[in-house]
Amino acid sequence: MKFLALKKAFPYTLPILFGFLFLGMSYGFLMVNKGFSFVYPMLMSLFICAGSMEFLAITLLLSAFNPGYAFVLTLMVNARHLFYGIAMLEKYKNQGIKKFYLIYAMCDESFSINCSTTLPQEVDEGWFMFWVTVLNHFYWVMGATLGGLLGYVIHFNVKGIEFVMTALFLVMFLDQWQQNKKHLPAIVGLICSLLSLILFGGQQFIIPAMLLIVLSFAILKPRFDQDKKKGENKTWT
Repeated sequence: MKFLALKKAFPYTLPILFGFLFLGMSYGFLMVNKGFSFVYPMLMSLFICAGSMEFLAITLLLSAFNPGYAFVLTLMVNARHLFYGIAMLEKYKNQGIKKFYLIYAMCDESFSINCSTTLPQEVDEGWFMFWVTVLNHFYWVMGATLGGLLGYVIHFNVKGIEFVMTALFLVMFLDQWQQNKKHLPAIVGLICSLLSLILFGGQQFIIPAMLLIVLSFAILKPRFDQDKKKGENKTWT
């Protein structure tokens, strides 16, 4: 049962393998270039389980000690996981001890696969979700560790490599834009981010932008619900 689930899970994670190797190696290279040992990206990728926050953690580690700012920034950057957790309540409900690791190591990619994949009856859903999460976690740790080790022997100008995360988020944004006919949430996010950037500057705009986006979504929630109902009615008709 376990190995059948592993065999089923592996093909779903292959695209993530290549993506995580590239992103993880970029992260490892950057950490070593900033003066850290390869042990840092290896352990941080193992225990933090949040790629975007690991890139931001480099700046936090090199800046003045400010735990309050670090906590709020981490919460805001990863706030989407609160909704991931709510969406997975039923799926994780009866998974026993596996549930703790599934919660701990859940990332965007694992959530997407585990939430949307329809499995044949002979494949155990709990073990399938477990192996998807383990494999994706392993890919990220492997990429970060390889990047850290290669950073000792391969020397090149890494100026601008931090843009890899910006590029990743841009691709995700464009993908969501193409998949959804309603662009109001994306436009609201862009306006809030741009306004915060103008008011607070490039170094301090992230948290105000996140707060402004959450507030705007709370105000516009009735409009979003109305659009959703219209879409459902069109689907049935």
